[in-house]
Amino acid sequence: MYEKLELLVDGDWRQGSDRITEDVINPATEKVLGQLPHASTSDLDQALFAADRAFKTWRKVNPHQRAKLLKRVAALIRENAEHIARVMTLEQGKTLAEARIEVEITAESHEWAAEECKRTYGRVVPCRYDGTKMLVEYEPVGPVAAFSPWNFPALMPMRKVATAIAAGCSVIVKPAEETPGTAIAIARLYTQAGAPPGLVNVVFGVPADVSSHLIASPIIRKISFTGSIPVGKQLMRLAAEGMKKITLELGGHAPVVVFDDVDVSKVAKIAAAGKHRNAGQVCISPTRFYVHESIHRRFVQSFTEVFRDLPVGDGLDENVKMGPLANPRRVDAMEDFVSDAKERGATVQCGGERIGNQGFFFQPTVLTEVPDDARIMTEEPFGPLAPIVSFRDYDEVMERANSLPFGLAAYAFTASEGRARSLATDLEAGMVGINSLMVASPETPFGGVKESGIGREAGIEGILEHMEIKTVSLTGA
Repeated sequence: MYEKLELLVDGDWRQGSDRITEDVINPATEKVLGQLPHASTSDLDQALFAADRAFKTWRKVNPHQRAKLLKRVAALIRENAEHIARVMTLEQGKTLAEARIEVEITAESHEWAAEECKRTYGRVVPCRYDGTKMLVEYEPVGPVAAFSPWNFPALMPMRKVATAIAAGCSVIVKPAEETPGTAIAIARLYTQAGAPPGLVNVVFGVPADVSSHLIASPIIRKISFTGSIPVGKQLMRLAAEGMKKITLELGGHAPVVVFDDVDVSKVAKIAAAGKHRNAGQVCISPTRFYVHESIHRRFVQSFTEVFRDLPVGDGLDENVKMGPLANPRRVDAMEDFVSDAKERGATVQCGGERIGNQGFFFQPTVLTEVPDDARIMTEEPFGPLAPIVSFRDYDEVMERANSLPFGLAAYAFTASEGRARSLATDLEAGMVGINSLMVASPETPFGGVKESGIGREAGIEGILEHMEIKTVSLTGA
């Protein structure tokens, strides 16, 4: 059922030349799924050379031809969807239902990139000089180094790949070492679809070593990273040495503001479903719940009912609604967050403990009476923890919701149209959901403000992040 783990360098599937490997673990059973090869310095240099060579050809391929490749890949993803989803659940833990949705969105992202790359329009600027035309054109920036996390093993790395290719770039992608099989399975489909050697390269290794080597190379002209804020800042420093374009999609800590004019039970169930998705390991997960004091008790009751009855287990079980956390570090982090909150006076309404002694499972947890200085309110938990606190008025809750140096996603629920418009403006985030948790799609830009990142993925904005703007003056034309 699991994928053969290999590197892809210049169209060649191989083991690392240094023969260094690491175990890939099933988070539900703690069993070893396979041995992941690390790329040696020689492997990385070959990938760089291949990406450079492929870019010089691919940049001249017209967008309609690029689109054909991306559409072939999208079709192959759908044909192999069940295999890819099962590989994902085995290595990452999320439920099969969620894995299947992610695979479908990955296919849709390829289709969107295929169509949108035809619309990287430049423009003709009316010129003040007779006999001269002024043109503004977009050109692919060059080979891309892409680094992705473990929580969305298909969408995160392959959206980066699809966007780079749509823009006319080649790419070296380093998916997460904890969840390599999903990206490998999809990368094989690029080969099957006829991608030229070197257009897509897949490498693994010690993250700091791989990133520093690739970014330092003059061949790489664009960096795309999804992950933690500290690592993102370090990669930005490395990119600055070569004045390279960079897109950073970093951490968040999304507030959810619930006003007293909503259907309490309905909103609580929506919020709870969003919170336990992928066991809370989602950068745009609803995370800090601010509920008006007049409905707080009812909201907590409805939310807790969902979490208390949630079936938790191996994601391959179709009856399970929440799988394990991705690694033992996350379980330890959940225990630390809960312990800190309790020490500061919080009440555990349900959950609060790890489950069993095999696999990385943690109970869906609801916390109330949580002070604003508790770690769970100031640091991204990235797990199934839901602190639910009360607020009294609009200005107070806006100050609390916007108080952190993060601004990836934010949510609010209200029946007031006027208040909804104010919230859309006042919430400080790159993506704001009003009466919905749906803020991400292939056709809209994805990214944050403040320390949650720089630049955007997806949408036309994501493609333009991989392009340079050129002004051309034509006289006598």
